[in-house]
Amino acid sequence: MQNIEDVKNNLLSQIAASDFPREILKSSELKKLYGAISSMPVEQRGIYGKSINDLKIVLESAVLTKETEAEDLSVEQIDITAPFDVNGGKIGLLSAENGSSHPLTTELENVINIFTRMGFEAIESRQIDDDNHMFGTLNFPDNHPARDGYDTFRTEEGFIPPAHTSTMQNRILKAGKAKLEADGQIAAVSYGRVFRNEDIDATHEHTFYQCEGVFVSSDATLGQMLGTLRSFFEVYYGQKLKIKTQPAYFPFVEPGLEFAIEKPVALGGKPGEWLEMLGCGMIHPNVLRSAGIDPEKYRGFAWGGGIDRLVMLKYGIEDIRHFESGKLAFLRKFV
Repeated sequence: MQNIEDVKNNLLSQIAASDFPREILKSSELKKLYGAISSMPVEQRGIYGKSINDLKIVLESAVLTKETEAEDLSVEQIDITAPFDVNGGKIGLLSAENGSSHPLTTELENVINIFTRMGFEAIESRQIDDDNHMFGTLNFPDNHPARDGYDTFRTEEGFIPPAHTSTMQNRILKAGKAKLEADGQIAAVSYGRVFRNEDIDATHEHTFYQCEGVFVSSDATLGQMLGTLRSFFEVYYGQKLKIKTQPAYFPFVEPGLEFAIEKPVALGGKPGEWLEMLGCGMIHPNVLRSAGIDPEKYRGFAWGGGIDRLVMLKYGIEDIRHFESGKLAFLRKFV
């Protein structure tokens, strides 16, 4: 731990003195700290890993502050109320920068890549839909609170910006019916932006991203679903993980479950700490019937979870509002 403190003080000094502070985050000293995790006793790895992640957050905050100060100093002040010629040559073309992918885009592509390598087809979700695909085909009762305007946005014409990527489930099942009968299964993930009528704060946004999976066959089981999800998270976090579930209610699955993983070492986790990651379960017979699939012959499972939460956990981002802020200082952290 003393070594971590020494590295922190050294790198903070380098950041304060550097014209290119972001390069300090690639320091060999930081890499050596991460490299030491694998050689430590298992019971010490969680505390040690969390200390390193806390260090990285402190360093990134210092880099962000230094970059913001540099940007402020580089902007030449002009009088915007004065005639154009008063400012003379102070107004010129800004130099162009190379663009980069948004962190949500990068991680969404990573998620899709993992599932497609597992054999799932990837289908982009819609950004406007109707009540039937949003609720009717998913077994929502007519009086379900999610149908109310205080929870779901609606246009004047009655269309709905989807509140979940489950809006694609009926289309996936209908389109895959012929494949199901020919090849014996449907396997697809849908992904995209979703919208909720939320009060915005550090952990809630009205616009975010989800990814949903659907699998149907003649013998699909909960065991297959849990194995699929555990495999995904083990690949995503790069380590073996324990999982657990608890009962939950979702209209479109029966039984429904909340799925949790043991907090990965990469996120500063230690044995006994859990993270709830998504909702899942066996597809409700009514959902299969609505797509013209016989629930007596076929069964399936589905799951859905947020991409923003994955990214916040992975990079130690404390405020979900950063994603939609458009602040270059935040986005440059992921270049």
